[in-house]
Amino acid sequence: MKKVNFRNLPSQLSLLLLAVTLTFSTTLFSQDAAAETGGADAVAGKALFNANCAACHKLDKKATGPALRGVVDKYDQAWLYSWIKDSQGMVKSGDATAVVLFAENNNSVMTSFPALSNGDIDNILAYTSTPPPSPPPPIEVAGGGNGTGDGVSNNIILAALALVFLLLVAMLFLVTGTLKKIASANGVDYPVKEKGLPIWKVFVQNQFLVMVCSIFLLLASAYFAYGYVMQVGVDQGYAPVQPIHFSHKIHAGDNKVDCNYCHSSARKSKTSGIPSLNVCMNCHKNIADYNGEEDAANGYDKAFYDGEIAKLYDAAGWDVDEQKYTGETKPVKWTRIHNLPDFAYFNHSQHVTVAGVDCQKCHGPVEEMEIVEQFAPLTMGWCINCHRETNVDLKGNEYYEKIHEELSKKYGVDKLTIAQMGGLECGKCHY
Repeated sequence: MKKVNFRNLPSQLSLLLLAVTLTFSTTLFSQDAAAETGGADAVAGKALFNANCAACHKLDKKATGPALRGVVDKYDQAWLYSWIKDSQGMVKSGDATAVVLFAENNNSVMTSFPALSNGDIDNILAYTSTPPPSPPPPIEVAGGGNGTGDGVSNNIILAALALVFLLLVAMLFLVTGTLKKIASANGVDYPVKEKGLPIWKVFVQNQFLVMVCSIFLLLASAYFAYGYVMQVGVDQGYAPVQPIHFSHKIHAGDNKVDCNYCHSSARKSKTSGIPSLNVCMNCHKNIADYNGEEDAANGYDKAFYDGEIAKLYDAAGWDVDEQKYTGETKPVKWTRIHNLPDFAYFNHSQHVTVAGVDCQKCHGPVEEMEIVEQFAPLTMGWCINCHRETNVDLKGNEYYEKIHEELSKKYGVDKLTIAQMGGLECGKCHY
């Protein structure tokens, strides 16, 4: 008969009992929390708040409307139901609380939400009743902030390795000297190498080797000199620091803002243009800071970005507390990144609207750039290669369809490149 081992049975029963206790306690805690909020769901309330309220309200700061943290403690819940569903109706009816609240917020008309049920409003109020998040504790780095994960500095490791290497070299010299002394004491002769000519003399005496090396050095010098000269005016990788930090990664990447929303003139003008501060304020009139929990998880420094938004408000003359413009604006001296020579003509609308070229074709993956840099060299050769490789989109374009029929016969192809359509003519890009 097989022997059953009961030695681990008490510990297994203890673990089972602990799991049942934790599950029961968690259930009781959830029931108590739900009872305290009247069965409301703060998580669902957050989603409803972001969808309906966040455009005009913040939890801890005044925006277009007042801050809503703890609003359920300031007003009667039944009154809040009526106010949220039809605020202007209450103001017109002469409700004293509604009239005062309307006047305190510069007579800003609040959107009515008749479609929200009382349960939805309860969820929103439960979210506004959640305590504010505590600031994250400072991160302590082992080894005084300069060490590796195990607290040992990389510099210490390198110094230790260098010391070991020096000890080995010293031991090698000591062993060699000791062996020579032993050999001399025992009368042992060891061969001594005769000194030959220095290497430089051997090199000078060989005229063929001198000639080959001279030719090689001349060619190499010409190659590097040509490469250096051709870099003049090429600013690929140029990434200047701007007076107000603008993260394309956050705007175009995380928030999926279309490039043409800010650079609207790229679709119908020669230049893409620099967005005015009014375009920024379309969103940042309500977005005054970043969500600490979500942005910290994405690796963003909330304090830094809040400071940059404050610079935007200062330049646009926006008073956060009063929620209105002061009229005192300041110019923002942006540093230009992409700059073509004056004799080179480039039309954004021709490429963006007519040709349908994506912005990333010339500017690179800007949606991944925290600091924008010049992605392409923007040289004449780079532009010519693009014209040689890019086919003309003939869909719905009768003008190009007629030309295509004639040129396709000439070149014997089904698709025409920009170069075959005359894209390499000097007058296309140069005055």
